[in-house]
Amino acid sequence: MSASHRILDDVRRTKRAMRFLGASGQLGYGIPTPAFNAGLARQPDLIGCDMGSIDIGPTYLGKGEMATSPVATRRDLRKVLLGARQVDVPLVIGSAGSAGAAPHLDGTLAMIRDIARAEGLHFRMAVIRADMPRGLLKQAVREGRMTGMDGMATLTEQDIDDASNIVGQMGMGPFRRALAEGVDVIIAGRACDTAIFAALPTMLDFPPGICGHMAKIIECASLCCVPGGRDTILATLDHEGFELESMNPARRATPTSVAAHSLYEQADPYSVTEPEGHVDLRDAHYTALDDRRTRVAGARWVPTALPTIKLEGAACIGERAVLLAGAADPRFIARHAEILSAVTEVVRELVCEDQPQDYTLRFRVYGVTGVRGAVPDGEPSPGEAFIMGECIAPTRERAAEVVRTTKQYLLHHGYPGRLSTAGNLAFPFTPPEVSLGPAYRFNVYHLMHVQDPDGLFPLEIETL
Repeated sequence: MSASHRILDDVRRTKRAMRFLGASGQLGYGIPTPAFNAGLARQPDLIGCDMGSIDIGPTYLGKGEMATSPVATRRDLRKVLLGARQVDVPLVIGSAGSAGAAPHLDGTLAMIRDIARAEGLHFRMAVIRADMPRGLLKQAVREGRMTGMDGMATLTEQDIDDASNIVGQMGMGPFRRALAEGVDVIIAGRACDTAIFAALPTMLDFPPGICGHMAKIIECASLCCVPGGRDTILATLDHEGFELESMNPARRATPTSVAAHSLYEQADPYSVTEPEGHVDLRDAHYTALDDRRTRVAGARWVPTALPTIKLEGAACIGERAVLLAGAADPRFIARHAEILSAVTEVVRELVCEDQPQDYTLRFRVYGVTGVRGAVPDGEPSPGEAFIMGECIAPTRERAAEVVRTTKQYLLHHGYPGRLSTAGNLAFPFTPPEVSLGPAYRFNVYHLMHVQDPDGLFPLEIETL
């Protein structure tokens, strides 16, 4: 019997509580072994791992590459796969390979298959793809079924053509379909973090609001604790609520820390939005069981009559090169804005002497405006600052030309009050100009209104 069928049959028969192990906040960055093994000893009913996020930016989605080290990723996959097979429970992984598109999913599957061969493992695996058909997306554009998120412009058919990869973020439905087929392992493309953990208990009639709230918290492992960390966490779920306990005894899940994490990455502190509806947290309450464990209850599920799928796509915008330098001259720092503007114009005149401007050149001055964008009134100038110049141009060679020219003229640019002509900048290493390869931006970050969100994510079953 498969792991998923075994757990489904057992819980239906016994009506018992369930235990869920959030193994890793983002698989591929290391899973502390003592906490993971402590979690296995508690006999969980499912081991779940989120593997991706848009926090890493658009480049990995655009290039089809993992954000994590291949060595570390394989080590983490081996750990959770062996652990799940040891206790015979489903292993569920979402947003495979960092961004969840076909190259990321296929790379993750290749590692899983290789580990299975090396360890002599045999299991039934579900694969759920998240890549969106371009024709379907264009039809939705023509029918006015796309809504931009976070200020994104109206999506066009050209945007769809320009994107290297486009994924949809699946909800619970595709995971439920896979679990019902009888599998031991699920590897899914881009997915809602909560779906990884909430799909199984909602199949067993546990309240979806409580399941969604639990999943929202444990997908980040012990980040909800004091002190926060990435150690494995255990959630024990019943029909009234759930209990949280970090598998690292040094971390405490307190009512305050858990409540605070319920707001994590949410625009609305009382709502966790999913494709099928949202979790309403207005009546949620948090109770300390002891100094390390908290019980949570009260969340409600509100289904939607207008399901949507969040789309993510990334388009290449050119080649990126950067200049890295520091400054400790208070006169330079005080006048940095006019100096950078003047050097930008000098560079433009030089590199555009025989061709039109075909690049962008921007600066961030860390210690002044690099993070905040503006200096509060009355704040004194820092003693030193770090300058990062970024050029995006059509080719690697053009981007390198611009930043190398910028380096030389910024180094020796004269300004009123300058004391030394030897140089305005200090370089952390040579060369201070670095070519970073293709640059990408999110050009698809939209909601697509659909009748059947689950039907967009095909299921494949294979036996290893």
